[in-house]
Amino acid sequence: METVLISLLPYIIGSAIVPLQIIIGLLLLKSPNQGLFKAIAYVAGMTITRLLQGLIFGLVLSGSSALTEESSAKNSIISTLLLVLGILLLITAYKKWRREDDPDDSPPKVLTMIDSLTPLRAFGIGLGLPLIAAKLWVFTLSALATIAAAQLGQLSSTIVYLLFILLAESLLLIPILARILIPERSKYLLTELSAWLTKNSRPITIVVSLVFGLFFLHSGISGLVS
Repeated sequence: METVLISLLPYIIGSAIVPLQIIIGLLLLKSPNQGLFKAIAYVAGMTITRLLQGLIFGLVLSGSSALTEESSAKNSIISTLLLVLGILLLITAYKKWRREDDPDDSPPKVLTMIDSLTPLRAFGIGLGLPLIAAKLWVFTLSALATIAAAQLGQLSSTIVYLLFILLAESLLLIPILARILIPERSKYLLTELSAWLTKNSRPITIVVSLVFGLFFLHSGISGLVS
């Protein structure tokens, strides 16, 4: 199980550091009207979507692994997903560098209306974000394919996938915990962090997308060639 978790680290880090989802979470959390409940609802929505993705595609990938005896056939699924993910990330880096619109970015209107959102609508945004963001889709599918290829058994695979979800959402959960445990001191920190991320979202996205894009592209090509 430890080996599989290490293999999942690139997908965990990639899923966790997507600037858009963090910015939305922080803006919801520091909202003056039910901010904490909005942030919790937002993360709950993302969690439910990822659980459904795991249930549906985990069964599909596990079934394909059970029917396929050769390890090369199993690894080809992962390699193809890595190749697609690498290409998507490099396209994102290029679009951000050229200041073009990224289809995974939320419209500016959503960010400006966050204070007026209800917890229910924040929950809906959480449900929808992993479905409309192509990169989050491929991160999750790559993680599921890696878990399925390891053939850990149903219980162990479920535990590993739940850990993947927990760690992928860690940068959303930590500010929520800070708001609960140190409410007064966390307000200033969250405001500063939100402002910094909003200001530096473009360079962060370029660097992260370029580094991970090259890494996944190399891994995908190497896997398919071998």
